[in-house]
Amino acid sequence: MNMPWLEWAKQIQAISQAGLEYGENGYDLERYEALRTISVEMMSYFTDTPVDKVRELFASETGYATPKVDIRAVVIQENTILLVRERADGAWSLPGGWADIGYTPSEVAVKETKEEAGYDVRPVRLLAVLDKKRHPHPPSPNHVYKMFILCELVGGEALETGLETTGVGFFDMSGLPTLSTERNTAGQLQKMFELARNANSQVLLD
Repeated sequence: MNMPWLEWAKQIQAISQAGLEYGENGYDLERYEALRTISVEMMSYFTDTPVDKVRELFASETGYATPKVDIRAVVIQENTILLVRERADGAWSLPGGWADIGYTPSEVAVKETKEEAGYDVRPVRLLAVLDKKRHPHPPSPNHVYKMFILCELVGGEALETGLETTGVGFFDMSGLPTLSTERNTAGQLQKMFELARNANSQVLLD
């Protein structure tokens, strides 16, 4: 879906956020604040979302704007891949979520798999780092980098429900359930299978 206004709004927001962090002239700070307001109003108008809600989710951070990091654990067993059913939309995804302060990427993959699926895993290697906007995900107000980490199952048992999930299962590529495309796509899962099978594969970038 081609939505140039979304990229414009995100870029305006990033410029205004950096300007508010590093600007020293009062007049310039006013202009940067005006730019931030424009970006919020654009997002509110095109998404039919209240301005206050957009400001809270989209324009409340300070400092230099950087991409958010989403980490996903790839656990493969006998040609099947571990997925969890997201409480938010009822669809399925690789275990994972936003990177947490104080945790390494591998530690996030281990923690999220335990919390969302109930399984204990050991991180093996990084498979891919993808820019979300380069892939067929729904439009997002954030610029997101997605890290896919191959993990080995070492213990635990499937959770019936978690705080953010309502199901756990292993699926083969010919029988995938409805995927949460906000989090992962069928093409990405297929690529993770291919990368995981080849121990000498290079990390997939972008």
